[in-house]
Amino acid sequence: MQVEGMSVSLWCEEEEDVQPVGQRESVSVRAPRDPHASGLRVIHGLLHSQDRYLPSPLYTSLIQKEPKRREELAKWTLEVCCDCGCDESVFPLAVSLLDRYLSATLSLPSSPSCLAAACILVSSKLVESDPVSADTLCAAAEYEFLTSSVREMERVVLGTLRWDVAAVTPQDFIPHLLSCLEELEGDDADRDFISTLRRHSDTLVALCVCDSRFLGTPASLVAAAAVYSAVRGLEEKSRRETSHMTSILVALCQTDVALLQCYSELIEDALRERLRNSREEEEKDGGMEDERSSTPTDLREIDF
Repeated sequence: MQVEGMSVSLWCEEEEDVQPVGQRESVSVRAPRDPHASGLRVIHGLLHSQDRYLPSPLYTSLIQKEPKRREELAKWTLEVCCDCGCDESVFPLAVSLLDRYLSATLSLPSSPSCLAAACILVSSKLVESDPVSADTLCAAAEYEFLTSSVREMERVVLGTLRWDVAAVTPQDFIPHLLSCLEELEGDDADRDFISTLRRHSDTLVALCVCDSRFLGTPASLVAAAAVYSAVRGLEEKSRRETSHMTSILVALCQTDVALLQCYSELIEDALRERLRNSREEEEKDGGMEDERSSTPTDLREIDF
């Protein structure tokens, strides 16, 4: 095609600029949050759609009997997403794609990390305006596979899932739950507290996504339990205020208090286990710092 003497190609190709892991350019185009695209209407829509993106009961039972390989893949996915500076919603969506693909096939490919990389690639393209590149993912895996293999696996994942990749994850619920909590508190809402609550809820959601005990749990319940655990961990609200926030979360996610508290306790158990394992690893590597000699009682003391 010629335009005023200049050759123009209509073929759309990905640029193959190899960027070191963790050194992607910052996202320059990002839409601000739309206050009208939140609240009860959006939460009800997510609740209506979430069940279609759950893995099969058979896959869930198989993984929970032998969770090690799946959890290793999930943790590697988290490390890559963090190193690449991905948006916080990329990781849970990538693991959701990974679980749904394995749920449909019930078999790992010859290179499981290539599958995880393909899921990150699809998730990043869906979420970010500046998606992570296939070359960056290959570098993150120390070139265990080729870029052509990642793209081929991307096509396999998309074909297996029939291009239905915009899954509902716990991360989708977090901002809407917090927005409703902030609106219901009105002028008394503490913006700094809500912001801190968001960061800690995101961290706990990532912890749940890695833990196979939460596999098959509705995204809304994981999100509500993470927010509830974060509120309890911050200990900045009175018992009465915490009870009020609990009632709001239960109503928004259409669950009951006992179930919310049960999953909150599971999250806190997983958190303590994570801290214990980290402490043991530090002791093996030569000891711990004095200020981390005991389990933190406040989420703000936890360094993930």
